[in-house]
Amino acid sequence: MKSMNQPETGSFIKTPQACACPDTVRIVSWNINRGQLLKEVVDFLAGTAADLVLLQEADLHARRTHYRNVAREIAQALEMNYVFGCEFEELAQGQNRTPAYHGQATLSRFPLSRPHILRFHRQSSFWHPRWFIPRARPFQRRLGGRMALISSIDLPGPKLMVYNVHLESRGNDSLRCSQLCEILDDASQHASDVQVVVAGDFNADLRCEPADSAIGKTGFCNPLACISTLPTTVPSRFSGARTIDWILTRGPLIACGPKLHNSIRASDHYPLSLTLQSR
Repeated sequence: MKSMNQPETGSFIKTPQACACPDTVRIVSWNINRGQLLKEVVDFLAGTAADLVLLQEADLHARRTHYRNVAREIAQALEMNYVFGCEFEELAQGQNRTPAYHGQATLSRFPLSRPHILRFHRQSSFWHPRWFIPRARPFQRRLGGRMALISSIDLPGPKLMVYNVHLESRGNDSLRCSQLCEILDDASQHASDVQVVVAGDFNADLRCEPADSAIGKTGFCNPLACISTLPTTVPSRFSGARTIDWILTRGPLIACGPKLHNSIRASDHYPLSLTLQSR
């Protein structure tokens, strides 16, 4: 990476895209837990026929994932365009002069343009390096901060803006709502005829206050609300299952068929999916 604020881009599209506007756009969002079970992640995604894939916690050059470029490898396997944005430099995961990172990756069968990072103003200080904490793997010392990876998807029809989101896991709901409001404020610049998708790991139940009111004021809908009683994370011996992953939509397209794929165990989160189609 040349800079933590400069997204990495690439393309593995082999078949030219048709010029006609697609009738539907299928979306999958998933926190893949660094990509530690990469084959299983790719196998699931390959079977979804997704047009747009939003991944959180994708590793780059990290020891725990064998120094792979997880976003690039998934994009290559699926023959998609991709953009990767760094959330953190992982100080105990690199080797020699090659730093390790993790962040968000957006993959698309359609061209991606103008990718950029919205790094939140309010951040937790939990991950910061400190002189009295060893830079060892269990302590997860990091540089950087939570962010949204923003991309424009160049459809031959309605313009589609995508916010690939990972809110803070430490701190309180006030901090997370502040980060959510930064995303919603940025999304408010787009006209009503622009389709906007905000999806990812929010580390919060968006049915609860103050997040619910913040979303309601902006015109976004939450298609996953109908199945929101189901947890989106896999329970562990350290914590119970939680409902913290979401896909929010706003614009001229209708969100159909929201689904939680809670039979997939390739991460500590379950994948979410839905389809956007014309009204």
